[in-house]
Amino acid sequence: MKSRTAKRKLPNRFLIFFISIGIIAIISLFTGHKYFNWIYGKNIQSGNETIIFIPNEATFDEVFDLLKREKILINYNSFKWVASLKEYEKSIKGGRYKLHNGMSNNKLINMLRAGLQSPVMVTFNNIRTKNDLAGIISKKIDIDSAQLVSLLSDNNYLKQFNINSETALTIFIPNSYQFYWNTTTDGFIKRMFNEYQKFWNNKRKNMAENINLSPIEVSILASIVDEETIKTDEKPMVAGLYLNRLKKGIRLQADPTIKFALGNFNVNRVINKDKSIDSPYNTYKYAGLPPGPIRIPSIQGIEAVLNPVKHNYLFMCAKEDFSGYHNFARTLQQHNQNAAKYQKELNKRRIWR
Repeated sequence: MKSRTAKRKLPNRFLIFFISIGIIAIISLFTGHKYFNWIYGKNIQSGNETIIFIPNEATFDEVFDLLKREKILINYNSFKWVASLKEYEKSIKGGRYKLHNGMSNNKLINMLRAGLQSPVMVTFNNIRTKNDLAGIISKKIDIDSAQLVSLLSDNNYLKQFNINSETALTIFIPNSYQFYWNTTTDGFIKRMFNEYQKFWNNKRKNMAENINLSPIEVSILASIVDEETIKTDEKPMVAGLYLNRLKKGIRLQADPTIKFALGNFNVNRVINKDKSIDSPYNTYKYAGLPPGPIRIPSIQGIEAVLNPVKHNYLFMCAKEDFSGYHNFARTLQQHNQNAAKYQKELNKRRIWR
């Protein structure tokens, strides 16, 4: 009797064992699938793409709160778990990151850990002052505008670039550049200096030497040319005129330098009182080039100075038709006639200042 009972109990034990194994396998499979999904499954849900800005020195909690504010994570717990698994809190890198719809935690955290930022396109042109430049740049990348102005005015800092606070703007070549959002102020200036060195290749340096100017002096003169005329096709003519005056030792007598000295580029009519202002930028009073550019020169302005039209003109005056072009003259008598026509039109239009 005992033997038969034991035989009946044995299959029941095997059944229980296999059922238990099956339950464990199902649980393991379910758990494994869950965590596999947490790592590799979709956890970013947004219309197309979302840009996030992580500050330098950010903590994990700050990054997590940032993602919560954007409301793009499907499962917040899974993100925390994968972040902990990958020790993301030990390698947080600030920057501008582009998050795509359907990204997994694995892909997202790998991108953030490696600091694989999406660069920002920074474009600047037609800039007159350091403050103008700083205002534009600080809107594109995470630098303080006041700090940028401060460094561009610090002669000790600028020594490394062989420039000073007067000539600092000459190293900025107007163009479009890619930057990382968390580029430092120092990093921005150094990048611009590298671009300046690329621009001033041996060919351009030789062209500058042929007209007896340094690259910085070319930029200073180009800034005056740019302010004198907005007409690209006229810039080489204007450049040739000022080079003629420099060669002959005649003062440039450029009205834009007076406007710079006055701190007012909105002046439409420079009067005799303005020409007596005591400033090293007053080219009516002081011979040669001013100590620095009166704006960031354009590439067209620089090329105009390097490739001037050769002529004998020494004087220029805005045309009385207000076309933006100029009348050029070889003699003071011719110039006075041109100036009289322009002044007559100014009076007619009641433009006194």
